[in-house]
Amino acid sequence: MNTRSHLDRRGFLGIVAAASAGGLLGGVARLRAAPAGTVGETDHFWYRLAPEGPYIDSQRGDRAFGFGGGKIFLSEDVGRTWAHQAAFPEAENITFSCFLKNGNVLFATREKLFLSTDDLATHREIIVKDREGKDYLPHTPKDPEQPGWYFHSLDGIHTWDVDGVEMLVWGNYCNVLGGAVPVNIFYSTDGGETVKIAYSFGRNPEFQEPGAKPESFLGDPTNPVVCRHVHAVMYHPAERAFYACTGDIDSGHGHECHWLRGTYDAKADAWDWKILVSVNSNSRYKSGGINFVDGLLYWAADANGPKPEGEKHDRGIFRCAPGDLADPSKHTRLFDAEFEMANMIIEDGVMVAGHCAPASTFATGLAYSPDLGKTWKEYDLAEFGPRSPLRFQPKNSDGWFRIDLRKGWIERAEVLFLKPKP
Repeated sequence: MNTRSHLDRRGFLGIVAAASAGGLLGGVARLRAAPAGTVGETDHFWYRLAPEGPYIDSQRGDRAFGFGGGKIFLSEDVGRTWAHQAAFPEAENITFSCFLKNGNVLFATREKLFLSTDDLATHREIIVKDREGKDYLPHTPKDPEQPGWYFHSLDGIHTWDVDGVEMLVWGNYCNVLGGAVPVNIFYSTDGGETVKIAYSFGRNPEFQEPGAKPESFLGDPTNPVVCRHVHAVMYHPAERAFYACTGDIDSGHGHECHWLRGTYDAKADAWDWKILVSVNSNSRYKSGGINFVDGLLYWAADANGPKPEGEKHDRGIFRCAPGDLADPSKHTRLFDAEFEMANMIIEDGVMVAGHCAPASTFATGLAYSPDLGKTWKEYDLAEFGPRSPLRFQPKNSDGWFRIDLRKGWIERAEVLFLKPKP
């Protein structure tokens, strides 16, 4: 059962929300009066929208990065105040940002990447280097308003400690809005001062500029592996390896859903990538939300491709040993999801995954487990309207996850904060 309240999404801080959908634990999850400063609560968590002000695009510890009104902003108190700001005319076109451990902020517009090393007092453009060390420059689009999303990500965790060095690694979720763009996995080992390409996917004829000739197609002409975009990249410390998964659908040019495993040789500054799985889109491998906990691999499936009549889509939230990924008989389905989910975070035993709104009967749907997948409940935060939660980021110093709410599937709307109950 869903009870919807039609309230201004920015103007109801402190108001009690209505109800949400019951899940596997049974019953209706009723929302009660919330602690001060929050919008609502469920049996498992408190939640609230970001306050009026900059769009909060990323967080780490006490720090938050935001933008709006032709400016970029940096907070040192989890977004309560914005001590640092700077003019940035392209602010509304920001598609990516990330805090580095050394305090640097890396952020991107649709096709350009920037770094600030001094709390936004200054910033400079970073030119990506290709695998040969040459400048990797964005293409010149036929339509200047459609340059492509070179750096936008679907996931929200991009930095890890690898042998005592922080590595930044992410893939671009693209070819949905903003124009055609090549698909890459990027990395940095020096706090964003240098950004390079770790892997380049091939030229997918389905996702090119209108009227483009094959010789001018975007992508690596030497790589037969094609996809539409990257869903997630995650590091597994026990293997010292990165795992990545891609989408989207088979469009006549080969499978687009892949899982890759990559290892990085720091001395040689070189990558070794292997394709683990390549399948069609009616598969648990069309997925995202990769997480590793205690040596095990967790992910959320968003299978949605053609299927035989009477057969269910191969969806859910899964777990296996990393070495068993390619063998579905060795997977454990922790949650048998009815709807597509390609975004998930796990922290301190809490698992949160978001529904793809256009495919769900929920408005803003979340699957939640407080105990690493033993029990589950689904919630519909219906007062926000049809929204897809994505770009899940780890809790800030006040204990709040940061989650994008996107219109439909990918157009920017609001920012949601979610805090698990003890």
